[in-house]
Amino acid sequence: MAAVYVLNGPNLNLLGMREPETYGAATLADVEASLRKLCAARGIDLAFRQSNSEGDLVSWIQEAGSAGAPVILNAGAYTHTSIAIHDAIRGAKADVVEVHISNVHAREKFRHHSYVSPVAKGVILGFGVRVYALAFEALFPSI
Repeated sequence: MAAVYVLNGPNLNLLGMREPETYGAATLADVEASLRKLCAARGIDLAFRQSNSEGDLVSWIQEAGSAGAPVILNAGAYTHTSIAIHDAIRGAKADVVEVHISNVHAREKFRHHSYVSPVAKGVILGFGVRVYALAFEALFPSI
């Protein structure tokens, strides 16, 4: 059975509480529930995880790459700082779609650079939590 990993970085556990004017009212549990429905409808296993630790994300990316499973990755602030995540994606040969709930290019300048983008299959941003479903559709287009 096909599988997809959805990996979430630091502070995404605070969705629904943290800066709702930027990130909206949906929680990470809401995101997971909607993706579980999409996966069930297509017979795809879902590994949905969140960590505030960079090393966890690196390990999970490597795990996904070893399994040949694509990754929907919201690395949070690690997007802008983590060479380790960049190297994990490249080294594991993981197919990654980078997602961001907000339009990072309309925010602070330090958010304009991504270490993930150069090794990602694609980037989807700025459409709220819908970015996860859009990434899923990009990886598993309906027929």
